[in-house]
Amino acid sequence: MRLSKQRVFRLLAIGLCLLWVIGLAQARCQSATPLAFEVATIKVAKPDGPIGIFTLPGGKVQVNQMTLKMLVQEAFKAGPDQIAGGPAWFESDRFDILAKPPDDSAAAKLNPASPKVSLNDDQRQMLQTLLAERFQLKFHRSTKEGPVYVLARGEKSVQLKPAKDPTEFPWVGGVEGGSISWPTGIAGRNVTMAQLATRLIRYMGSPVLDQTGIAGSFDFRFATGDSEDSDVPVRTAIIGSLREIGLKLTASKGAIETIVIDHAERPSAN
Repeated sequence: MRLSKQRVFRLLAIGLCLLWVIGLAQARCQSATPLAFEVATIKVAKPDGPIGIFTLPGGKVQVNQMTLKMLVQEAFKAGPDQIAGGPAWFESDRFDILAKPPDDSAAAKLNPASPKVSLNDDQRQMLQTLLAERFQLKFHRSTKEGPVYVLARGEKSVQLKPAKDPTEFPWVGGVEGGSISWPTGIAGRNVTMAQLATRLIRYMGSPVLDQTGIAGSFDFRFATGDSEDSDVPVRTAIIGSLREIGLKLTASKGAIETIVIDHAERPSAN
């Protein structure tokens, strides 16, 4: 039986459409695959060294003496009051972790200027996957009203400069580098207001909502000159420093999303 040219073309078109649909489905499946570290070692922490999470060249993530609750906070950009539930050891057992992203990932190209730079979104997603696979973490989300902070424009003119290097790893911390650990001021490089709000959660202890309406990435720096005055609470110093660069941070009430831990186990072997 000989097929007409018109029928042949029609069958070819149908075949091409089927291949396109199959390719699209495969692409969607691949895009739905959660980001994950290529390799990660987890050990019970030794009682020495600094406590915290650090970013290393090549997108590596190093964790020192952190509890599972601390890790959940980092993975989901949540304050301590936004985590509920968990096993008895959730806030007591401490772990050391060294994790490396895949060589072909965007995270592998990171070269942060400081090891205390916050994780970016890809690294946080990889940390979420690590917690699910190695700690068997299961959770659900719940929303309730509670204390929040609102970041908005202040009364003074905004002292934000367009980012000098828009390719630099976004960073917020103390004027002398690292974390804001004493009342000397605040500095930031290549950060959006949303990123600033997220960075402030760890210091304020509650969600920080960006309502500045300011778009773009910026550099800023304000030094208080009061490094000798160690009696000033860090939160008070942050609010005062932000005021000087034209921003306002005020306590309020708002909808808070809580991560409720349903199940977790001590980590599996490396």
